[in-house]
Amino acid sequence: MEINLPEILKLHALWLANDPSGKRANLAGANLSEADLERANLRKANLAKADLRKTNLERADLFGANLEGAKLAKANLIAADLRQTNLGGADLFGANLFGANLAESYLVNANLSGANLIAAGLDGTCLVDAYLVDANLERADLRRANLERAYIERANLRRANLSGANLIAARLDGTCLADANLANTDLRRACLVDADFFGANLKGAKQ
Repeated sequence: MEINLPEILKLHALWLANDPSGKRANLAGANLSEADLERANLRKANLAKADLRKTNLERADLFGANLEGAKLAKANLIAADLRQTNLGGADLFGANLFGANLAESYLVNANLSGANLIAAGLDGTCLVDAYLVDANLERADLRRANLERAYIERANLRRANLSGANLIAARLDGTCLADANLANTDLRRACLVDADFFGANLKGAKQ
């Protein structure tokens, strides 16, 4: 069944404006791979298990959207608004999330390995059991993020802000944390083999 995306987005905009003629976008399981959705308004849309591989979502508004189990490998999410989204179990392998805002989002068991998260906002985000292997998180905001049992091997967290973050039992082997802010973080039972803490702030951190 062919998707009339312009019509769906039009009705969704009306729904967001509380217009009775509007309808929430339900794109669950839809194939939107390589689609151009730059600056699209998909606030609170249902995109669960949608195929968004290599899709252009630069500066898209996905606030509060349901992206549980979505396929977002290699997607362009530069400066996208992903606050309070459900990305549980989503595949974001190699996605470009430069400057994206994922504050207070749910990313349990999500795959962000190899993703570009430079200067991304991840404050208050739940990343329990998430995969961030080889991800670039330089200058990312991870204040109060929950990274318990997360796989963060060989990631770049240079100058990242991890103050108050939960890193209990996280795997940080070979990870660069140079000049990072780790004040009041919980690093108990974390694996830190060959991790680089040069110049990092560890004041009040639990180890």
